[in-house]
Amino acid sequence: MIKSMTSYGRAEHSGEWGEASCEIRSVNHRYLEMSIRLPEELRLLEQAIRDVLSKQLKRGKIDCNIRYQQHEGSKGTLPVNKELVKKIIETAEKTNAQITSPAPINSLELLRWPGVLDRDIPDPEAINKPLLELVNQTLVAVIDTRQREGDKIRTMIMERNKAAKIIVNCVREQLPTILDNIREKLTLRVQKLSSAFDNDRLEQELLLLSQKMDVAEEIDRLDAHIDEVQRVLDQHGPVGRRLDFLMQEMNRESNTLGSKSIHLDTTKASVDLKVLIEQMREQIQNIE
Repeated sequence: MIKSMTSYGRAEHSGEWGEASCEIRSVNHRYLEMSIRLPEELRLLEQAIRDVLSKQLKRGKIDCNIRYQQHEGSKGTLPVNKELVKKIIETAEKTNAQITSPAPINSLELLRWPGVLDRDIPDPEAINKPLLELVNQTLVAVIDTRQREGDKIRTMIMERNKAAKIIVNCVREQLPTILDNIREKLTLRVQKLSSAFDNDRLEQELLLLSQKMDVAEEIDRLDAHIDEVQRVLDQHGPVGRRLDFLMQEMNRESNTLGSKSIHLDTTKASVDLKVLIEQMREQIQNIE
């Protein structure tokens, strides 16, 4: 089924291991590109998270942000790496000695320095499973939104595809009449120019002109592409690239239809088709 590439999901979970939240944002992209942000102490989980995401999402720019906080210890004090604090202060004082008006050392800024606050590295056995479950839970919300948006996009594309089918069928039905009218007008024009003309030569010229104006092949290819769009819309799995290719082919045939046209009806049909194709193409850019 059709899925959109634009989505958002968020979930939270807490347990004896601590508290965590996961946010996943998905936007349009030509390929699958993942950006995962998580605390350093959980960096070993990155590949496992990538594997979870890539199994469910096949296309789009994915931003996954995981926040984690351990429960505070029973002592109610923050574990400070005193040796590191001492080295930072010594280095800062040496640097300040070379500055004319040094700023005072700020204790809060000092506490934000990486590694100053000692944190126990969480036990992988205790945290890996719940965090991956949290990612999966968030992913369910993302996929659900993608599916709902995809259903809406599918409906919009189908409506315009059916409208294109009607236009193509109308041109096909009118084509013999259009060619006969053009032939008649050209014959009358030649008769006005000369009372004595070569009928055989005129027939040859009219035949060549009719072949140049004949858009039957373009109509047949447009008809085939429209049917293929409908077939692809009913498929499972990612279909965005296939649909995008079909829009390019349909646009090419519509342009040829317009360039060959010397009749108002086929010119209008070409313009109307290009409008519908562009509307479908804009929606297809959002499809996985």
